Amino acid sequence: MLGIESSRVSHRERLVSALGGFAGLLAVALVSHALGGAAAQPLLVFSIGASAVLLFAVPHGALSQPWPVVGGHLVSALTGVACARLVPDTGLAAALAVGLAIAAMHYLRCIHPPGGATALAAVLGGESVRALGFGFVLSPVLLNVCVILAVAVAFNAVFPWRRYPAFLARRAASPQASAAGYAAISHEDFVFALTQLDSFIDVSEEDLLRIYGLATGRHRALEAQAAATK
Repeated sequence: MLGIESSRVSHRERLVSALGGFAGLLAVALVSHALGGAAAQPLLVFSIGASAVLLFAVPHGALSQPWPVVGGHLVSALTGVACARLVPDTGLAAALAVGLAIAAMHYLRCIHPPGGATALAAVLGGESVRALGFGFVLSPVLLNVCVILAVAVAFNAVFPWRRYPAFLARRAASPQASAAGYAAISHEDFVFALTQLDSFIDVSEEDLLRIYGLATGRHRALEAQAAATK
């Protein structure tokens, strides 16, 4: 009822995630300060920190992939700057920026939750951010995004069980029909099922196939074990 996650990960994975977040944010802070000075700092506190959680704690997730990270931040930054310049009321501009950013990310297929914070930063970041105008999109936003993406690719590659970006991972074999009666699931089956849910699911088709294969494989193994003991 409280929405506590049911998936369990090892202490090793939790420590790796924390170390990755530290490395990513440290790299962003150092590069941003070296190239942008104090003016590049406001965004660091909000949206890039949120992106680090996805990139290093959920590297396999659909919301963590390169296009959602890049596209989500950039379109949100553009939306935020435009609203800040065109809407005099700050509260209305902030609300409009986030709402329009969500719509844009949906249509561009780059939903990235930290993008909402990027849109807010463009409106509420103060005079230093307002003075940058649309330059805010390139620095600090694009600069920070490129740095943390580079760190995410390099860092996650060190650990063989982590798959980032997802397309670099070897495609898992689709589960085949078995004597137990479990049928193979096609891409079209998944597309149809997701359209019926009519909601964004933060898990890849590859992971769904893998979960299906592991679950049915365990069931078959248990049946075989039970038959052998009879």
